Formats: sequence, structure tokens, C-alpha cells
Amino acid sequence: MLKKFKTIWWAGKLFFARIRYGNPSKKLRIIGVTGTNGKTTTVTLLHKIANKLGYKSGLIGTVEILIGEEKLKLDSSKSTPSTTPDSVFLTKIFAKMVQEGCEYVFMEVSSHALDQKRVAGINFMGGIFTNLTHDHLDYHKDFENYFETKKKFFEMLPKNAFALSNIDDPKGMAMLDGIVAEKFFYGFRKETEVLDFYGKILKLDFNGLELDFNGEKVNSKLLGKFNAYNLLAVWSASKLLNFNMKEVNKILENIEPPRGRFEYFISRDDVIVIVDYAHTPDALENVLSTIKEIKKENGRIISVFGCGGDRDPLKRSKMGKIGASLSDIAIFTSDNPRSEDPDKIIEEMKNDLIHEETKKVITIADRRLAIEEAIEMAQKGDIILCAGKGHEDYQEIKGVRNHFDDVEEFKKALK
Repeated sequence: MLKKFKTIWWAGKLFFARIRYGNPSKKLRIIGVTGTNGKTTTVTLLHKIANKLGYKSGLIGTVEILIGEEKLKLDSSKSTPSTTPDSVFLTKIFAKMVQEGCEYVFMEVSSHALDQKRVAGINFMGGIFTNLTHDHLDYHKDFENYFETKKKFFEMLPKNAFALSNIDDPKGMAMLDGIVAEKFFYGFRKETEVLDFYGKILKLDFNGLELDFNGEKVNSKLLGKFNAYNLLAVWSASKLLNFNMKEVNKILENIEPPRGRFEYFISRDDVIVIVDYAHTPDALENVLSTIKEIKKENGRIISVFGCGGDRDPLKRSKMGKIGASLSDIAIFTSDNPRSEDPDKIIEEMKNDLIHEETKKVITIADRRLAIEEAIEMAQKGDIILCAGKGHEDYQEIKGVRNHFDDVEEFKKALK
């Protein structure tokens, strides 16, 4: 009864918000991006491209909310830690974007937002699916529920919208089954007749990516195969939006990755430090595999990562296994332990390790000390990956958020 009352109360609140602000989502061209990994990079690149082409656009994502180039300042009563804000808050943001002259909005659409109907009633002109891997199963209970929740986004797209899906993902085709929007597929495996946008990696190293998209050469400073997928999604969406592709290719050549997404710098001792948001098994494997492909022959990979507390405990042993098997030295540490004991989380990360992998693992619960230890151990030519927090500038312990920024900590320790 209480749940039903809350639903009715919230629907009423949203109804009056839309009347008050004139249903602003209908005055914008909104493109939503959903999937486990790649959402932030995809919306950020699309937002930068649109602005550089002269279209004022908004961005709603995990890292920030932007109107044009201006970051929306939120006070503590209005800020939200969610990837996708609630529907009433979104209505206010859209109204502000209309007022500021935005034409496009690129937004991340999370599975929680879809399940909780935070994006209900929004007038999307397009949707992009990146991939589906192990995440949020503490909330969705199993992978099939997680998939069905993501699929709801494409089922809500109108007939005149486009739906763009990664065909190389095992769920890429099924994600668009039975929808009314126009379907398009992108991928790197030329094995299907339904492929509309085909990519080929010509070169991959620490200078970036050299790619071929539908016969056109595209260069980027972004690194790794996983970013090749993000770039192809962005390039394909730009085509569907009828952007000037000659200009798009030029913009992609100089565009920087979002903060905390494969962000790297090189120390005076020629040690490469990479900070990345990878916090799922698939994302961690992608980043470590990329590092393996581009590292020097005699260089070692030292990884520093943990798993979040009060979140999907099933992925802990998987991430521990991936980190230990793909690193020369793996330092298991804290991520955001929240209400849980960091040592308990670390022990769960070690559950599936074989003897040889255990020998490569060091456990240091204090993340700052783990970072210092990684620097102490690193030699010329080594690569340190610090994964899990990326852009986050805090660490949540026992309900308290303390300032903590991985990049800052590395630079301090290197001094």
C-alpha cells in the first residue's frame, strides 16, 4: 500500500513539474546511452563533437552535468550520486538546457534508472547500446533481469527514433528485438549481413588508435580496443545524426578522453601510471589486456584495485582472478568499502585464485599505502594501473566520504 501511494505521489509530482516547465524534453534532441561499460566515454565524445560543430548541447552523466561547456553547479540538497538523476530533477535540467539554447542532449541511462522509471516519458530521438557484462547483480538478482531492464530503454523509443547496438556483444542483437525504432548495428567482426557500421583496428599503441570505419580512416588519442568500440559507436551515431563527418573525423583526432578513463602520465623514472574507472570484471580485463598489448617487452604490469562494499559481492572473486592473472604484481586494496570491512572484501577477492596467482598478490587495505607501495616497487618501463575509482575524488568509509583522488595520490607519492 505504501509503495503504491509513493508511486502515485511521485507520478503527480512529475506531472506538475512537466506542466510547470512545459515538457522540455520534447524541445530537445535527446540521445540516451546504456550498457555496462563505455557510457561515459560515449556521451562525453558526442557532447564534445556536437559543441565543436556549433550545436550547443547538454550532457548528463556519471562524472558531471554540462550545459554547453558550463558545468552545472549543484548544492548538496540537489546533487545526486546516481548516473541518471530522478525524473523531476531531469525535467528541471532539461528546462534549463532549453532556456540556455541547447539543441542536443547526450545522457547516460543506467539500469537502476530504467527499473525505477526515472526516464519515463522522456522524448528520446535515439538510443545506443554499448555492451552487457557482469554488474549490479546485487540489485537485479540475475543476468537475465539485468538484460530485460536494459531492453526497456529500447522498447520505449518511438518509431521515428534510431536504436544503435553493438552487434559483437552476445546480447547486441536481442537488445533490439521487437522494438519499433529503426535498428542499426555496429561492430568489428564482419560476420553478419545486418552490420551497418563496420570498424577495423589498423594500429594500436601508446600514441592512440588508427582505425578504419566503413572505409574512412579515423585517428584518435584514445587507447585500447574497448575505446575502439566507443569511438565506432560515436562515429556511427554522428552519421545517424547527419553531422558533417569530415569535421567529425578531425574532431576525433584531437579529442581527449574523459577524466579517469584510461588517464595516464609518465613519471621522471619512465614509469607509466594509468588511472581508470574499471570496476567490473569485463572493464578490468579490457584495460589490463590493452596494457599487455602496448607495454614494452621487459616492462611489468603492477595493478592496484579493490571492489566496492555493499555492492554485488559475486564479482569480487572474478575481479581478483582477472587482476592476478593479467598482472605481474597485483595489489588488492580498498575501493569504497562503505559499511563493509575492507579486509573481508579483499579476502573474497582471493577466493578463486590458484597457487601461482596467490604468489603475485599483495594485500594492503589502505589505498594510499597501496599506491605508495606500487610506486616503491615500480622500475623503469613498468606500468602501474590503478583501477576502480577513476574520476571519483572521494573514498566512502563507514558512511563518510573522505577526499581521495587516485591521480592526486600518485603525483604526491611520486614527488
